[in-house]
Amino acid sequence: MAEYTQDKPLRLAVVGHTNAGKTSLLRTLLQDAAFGEVSSRPSTTREVVAAHLLVGGEPLIALYDTPGLEDGLSLFAVLAEQQNEKLRHDGPAQIQQFLASALAADDFEQEAKVLRQLLQSDAALYLIDARDPVLPKHQDELDILRRCGKPILPVLNFTASAEANSQAWMDALARVNLHGWVEFDTVSLPDYGEKPLFEHLSTLLPRARALLQDLLRERSQRAVHKEQAAKRIVAELLLDVSAYAVTIKDKHNHDAQIQVMQKAVAEREQHCLHDLLRLYGFNKSAVNLPEVAVKSGEWQSDLFSSETFKAFGIKASKGVAAGGAAGASVDLLFGGMTLGAGTVMGAVAGGAWQTWQKYGRNLKHKMQGYYDVHIDEAVVRLLAARQQQLIKALNKRGHAAIEPLQLLNNEQKFENPEKFKKFFMLAREHPQWSSIDRTEHVDSNEREACIRLIL
Repeated sequence: MAEYTQDKPLRLAVVGHTNAGKTSLLRTLLQDAAFGEVSSRPSTTREVVAAHLLVGGEPLIALYDTPGLEDGLSLFAVLAEQQNEKLRHDGPAQIQQFLASALAADDFEQEAKVLRQLLQSDAALYLIDARDPVLPKHQDELDILRRCGKPILPVLNFTASAEANSQAWMDALARVNLHGWVEFDTVSLPDYGEKPLFEHLSTLLPRARALLQDLLRERSQRAVHKEQAAKRIVAELLLDVSAYAVTIKDKHNHDAQIQVMQKAVAEREQHCLHDLLRLYGFNKSAVNLPEVAVKSGEWQSDLFSSETFKAFGIKASKGVAAGGAAGASVDLLFGGMTLGAGTVMGAVAGGAWQTWQKYGRNLKHKMQGYYDVHIDEAVVRLLAARQQQLIKALNKRGHAAIEPLQLLNNEQKFENPEKFKKFFMLAREHPQWSSIDRTEHVDSNEREACIRLIL
């Protein structure tokens, strides 16, 4: 760790053929969907761009996004022509000789930028589009990069694609004595995440092992905190909706008031959605569900469709479906873990609102002809389900993904229904706990204890 400081960080050049996914890798490692430009157009990155990974709050790892290598075949031939017998076994000197030539400033300007950065770096991440066949141009550019004398870690990108030629690439790398490689899809993250990438780097860079271990440890802790924060965001949504109640006296105003409540709950779910996207570092255009699309910050599905309940395996009364209310309740299942300490969270897509259950908040209301309108439990279950599937998908989504997120409407299984039932009934007894239609909720130790039932 003492080897690298804020003033002299570990330097990693991200190199590879045009459109192999270099900027995509940077976005994913930085967890920043706004870094650089990701496009299917060739040569999107024209200059070397630096970014940093923080360890202990300090930028101790520098990542350099480099232009794509475009003409490895021709450059390989040029290097062969420039071959100096004295430099036959000195790859870095051969590259320096090329960089001093006029060709480096003219025909091979982009390649020269890559090679200069690699010579100045501690190692390279060599991005490979696993969907490409292994061609002579790729083999030539890899030979050129190896002449820089720096450790190279091949990274097979887009391995989740049905068109991936991963095994062919592994065989080709082995033939040039590169037996250490990593499969890392920057769009659809592998279950093991980025851990193997940094572990392989530790093998290539022994002096950086402690630093890279610290980075993995910090990232692991950050992931735990993010998960806890996501659970809290959803728990607040479910409590707000479960506790939400409106007192009505004029029965002729009933339908109008229900529409107001529907809109209020939909807006509250919007707020939850935006908080989750912001927590995971995605913008509002990141989600596109079969029945729930996020565009310009809006869920664009019919939140009141009875088909939505069916899609998520949530049973709702005919009144819930027909009445056009909104929501559902459930013990939040969270990827095998419960929302917080041991509840469940459901899956996302579509919507529906409840049969509004009418009962007097107290005898005084009954005497005066008032009644309370609440959100049906099935609606809260549906809201929980929507958030669970969204969170699961965001955990698997790389920050380089361009296409909107697609989620499937799979039936969800819920755990600990007794604990959720206790949460729901307790919240319903305390309308003052809901922030809907208020600038803020009424906080209390009892409210916090209720939330912790599903944390």
